[in-house]
Amino acid sequence: MDYQIALSKDLEIRSLRLQKAMQAANIEACILATGVNVFYMTGCIYNGYFYLSAEGKPIHFVKRPEGIAFDNTIYIRKPEQIVEELQNRGINLPETVLIETDILPFGECMRLMNTLNIKEAANASTFMRKLRSIKTDFELSQVRACARKHEAVYKLIPSVFRRGMTDVELQIEIEKLMRLHGSLGIFRSYGENMDIYMGSLLAGENAEAPSPFDYALGGAGTSPVLPLGASGQKLLEKETIMVDMAGNYSPWMTDMTRVFSVGKTLDLAYRAHEVSCEIQDRVMDMARPGTACSEMYNIAMELVKKNNLEAYFMGTKQQAKFIGHGVGLEINEPPVLTPRSKELLEPNIVFALEPKFVIPEVGAVGVENTFVVTEDGIEKITILEENIIEL
Repeated sequence: MDYQIALSKDLEIRSLRLQKAMQAANIEACILATGVNVFYMTGCIYNGYFYLSAEGKPIHFVKRPEGIAFDNTIYIRKPEQIVEELQNRGINLPETVLIETDILPFGECMRLMNTLNIKEAANASTFMRKLRSIKTDFELSQVRACARKHEAVYKLIPSVFRRGMTDVELQIEIEKLMRLHGSLGIFRSYGENMDIYMGSLLAGENAEAPSPFDYALGGAGTSPVLPLGASGQKLLEKETIMVDMAGNYSPWMTDMTRVFSVGKTLDLAYRAHEVSCEIQDRVMDMARPGTACSEMYNIAMELVKKNNLEAYFMGTKQQAKFIGHGVGLEINEPPVLTPRSKELLEPNIVFALEPKFVIPEVGAVGVENTFVVTEDGIEKITILEENIIEL
C-alpha cells in the first residue's frame, strides 16, 4: 500500500483512539502543540495547535508554515483567535481540556486556559504517551523497517575501526555510516536532562563516569555542557567499546546495543556479558501480555545476584534502577522496566531490554534489543550477533 494512503488510514485510527480515551475520562477537547504529538496526530509538524473534540473531526490552528493541506486548517497569529473560530463553527468552548502542561511553558498553558475559559486542564502528555505506547500495524511496519537499517549499520562498525583512534573518532565514523543509511540525526527523547545527539559510545574507564542524564549508563562526554558519552580518550587494548547509537531511520525508532573489544578483554567482562544475554533469554521465555514490568526487572536481579555481579550491574559509581523502556517516536516511552513499576505488558507495545554491566577500567558490556509484544509472547525485532566482537 502507498505510504501516504496507509498513513492517512492510520491517522484516522489514532484520532478515534484518542477520542475514545477522552470520552472515558470525560474530557471535552484536546489541544496539542509539541512537535512529537502533533506529528503523531497529523503525520507532519507545524507551529500551532492541533484541536480535537471528543467527537468530530480535528481542527488545525496553524501559525506556520503556509500551505498545510488538511481539511479544517485555519491560519492564526495568536491563540486568542481559536475562540472566535470555534464559535464561527458552532462549537461550544470546552470546560475540560487536555493540554501538554508538563512540556509547554507555564505562560502558554495559562494563556490557553484563560483564552478558552477552561475550568479544568489535564496533562495531555500522560494521555498521549500511553496512547503512543500501543503501536498500530502501520507503526510496527515502520519500526521493523528501522530495525533493518539499524542492523546494517552495526554490521559495518568493524570496518571503520582503526587502532590508535579515540572513542570520539570512532563515534564520528559510526555517525557517518548512520547518516549514509538514512538516519534522521536528531534523537528524540522525553523529559529534562535528556539532551543527546545520535547516541552513546562508551569505552574503558569512561563507562564508569556518572552523568546527570537519565540514561542507563553515563560517560563524561567531551564538555561540561554535555556530560554524557564518549570523552575523547584513546581506545586501548583489552578495553570494551559499547555502542548504543540510535535507530532513528524512520520516525519510529529502535534501540540496540552491541559490544566490541580492542583485542581480547578480561574473563569477568565475558562472564558478565553472558549473564546479560541469559537475562534476555529468560525474559523472552516468560514475557507476554499481562506480565508485570517489575517482574522482568526482578528476574534480571535474581540472575545478577546468582552470579555475584551486583557491584557492576547498570553502572558502578551510579547504578540505574531500570533495565528497559518503551520505544517509539521518542526513545523513552512507557513502559519502564523498574522494580516499582505498576505497568503491565500489552499487545503491540514496543520496548527495549538493556541489562548492562560496567567492569572497572575495562568498560561496559551487555546486550540491548528492541522487542514487540505479541498476543502470546514477545518478538525480538533487532537481529544481530550478540557476542562481544574482538576488533
